[in-house]
Amino acid sequence: MYALELAGEDDRFAAAEAASAATGVEVVAPGLATASAVTDRVRNLAYTRRASELVGRTDASVESARALLDAVKIDREGFRNDEEATVAVRARDVRDTAGIDTQRAERELGQVLVDRGFAVDLDDPDHELRAIFADDACLLGWLEVESVRDYGTRRPTDRPFFQPGGMDPLLARALVNLAGGRPGATLLDPMCGTGGVLIEAGLVGATAYGADAQRKMARGAAENLAQYLDSDSRALGEWTTLQGDATHLPFPDDSVDAVVFDAPYGRQSKIANLDLDDLVAGALAEARRVADRTVVVGDRSWASEAREQGWTVEGEFERRVHRSLDRHIVVLDGVDDPGLR
Repeated sequence: MYALELAGEDDRFAAAEAASAATGVEVVAPGLATASAVTDRVRNLAYTRRASELVGRTDASVESARALLDAVKIDREGFRNDEEATVAVRARDVRDTAGIDTQRAERELGQVLVDRGFAVDLDDPDHELRAIFADDACLLGWLEVESVRDYGTRRPTDRPFFQPGGMDPLLARALVNLAGGRPGATLLDPMCGTGGVLIEAGLVGATAYGADAQRKMARGAAENLAQYLDSDSRALGEWTTLQGDATHLPFPDDSVDAVVFDAPYGRQSKIANLDLDDLVAGALAEARRVADRTVVVGDRSWASEAREQGWTVEGEFERRVHRSLDRHIVVLDGVDDPGLR
C-alpha cells in the first residue's frame, strides 16, 4: 500500500488524475489518499506531490504515530538492502487540519529510528520517513517517488507565442493524465490554441497532434512546442500541428488514443460562424470517431452533448478559475465494454 499526498483543493479531481499512475486510489482524509500500487508515472502528476510506501495508519496524534512506529519491525541491518543508509523524518499537517506540532513529531519519530541504530541526516538522507497528518488520520510511509514541480517554467505568458486565455500548465498536465497521456500514447487536441495541452502531452512522452481552425494559432502552437519539446536531453514525445476543422479532422478512424480540447467559451464560436453547440457536438462526434477516450473542458458542462454522440461520462469536475469563470471538465469513455480496455 502507498500514501499519496494530494495537491490543490479538489481531492476528488486529484484522485481521478492519480488513478492514471496508481491503482486502488481512495481519498482517506483532506489532501491524503491511499493506493494499492503506484508506477513511475507519479512523477508526471500535477495534483499529487508524493507517493510513499505505507508503514501504517493511525489517528492524528504524535503519540499514536510514535506507538505505530515502535510496533513496526524496522531494523537498520539489511534495511532496504543498505545497512549504511541514513534517514530523516518529515512531518506535515495537511492544510492545517490536524493541529499537530510537526517539529515535535519529527523529533519523536526520529528518536525511534535513532534508538534502532539508524544514522540521521537531515540535509540529504538516503531514505525519508513521511509522517502525514490530516484531519483525524496519520499515515506513515517511506518516500518512494515525488512529482516534478516545474510548471512555473512554462507559464503561458513566458512562451514564445502568447494569446490571452491560455490554460495554465498544471491543469493542462492533469487533463493529459486523465486522458491517458504517457510514453507510447498518441494524444490529439483539435482546438489546440497556443499548444498548452500539447506541451504537457509531449513532456510526459506522448506523441502530440494539434489542430486549430486558425492558421495563426497552429503556427504559434508549433513555435511553442519547438521551444519545449525539441530537445535531445529527455525522452520527449514527437509532435505535429496543422490548420484544421475540429468537426472534420484529417485523421483515420481509431487513429489516436485520446482527445483533449478546451471548447470556446460563450455562446458563439468565432470559427466559420458556427453555433457553439454545433461546433462542440461536431468535435465530440469526430473525437468519438478517432479515439476511445476524450476529456472536454468548457465554461459549462458538455456531458449531455457527449452522451448524444455515444460517449459514456466517466467523471465530471468543476474548477473555479476566478469569480466569473468556472471550468467544467468532463472525462469521456468510448469503449463499449470498459473491461476490454
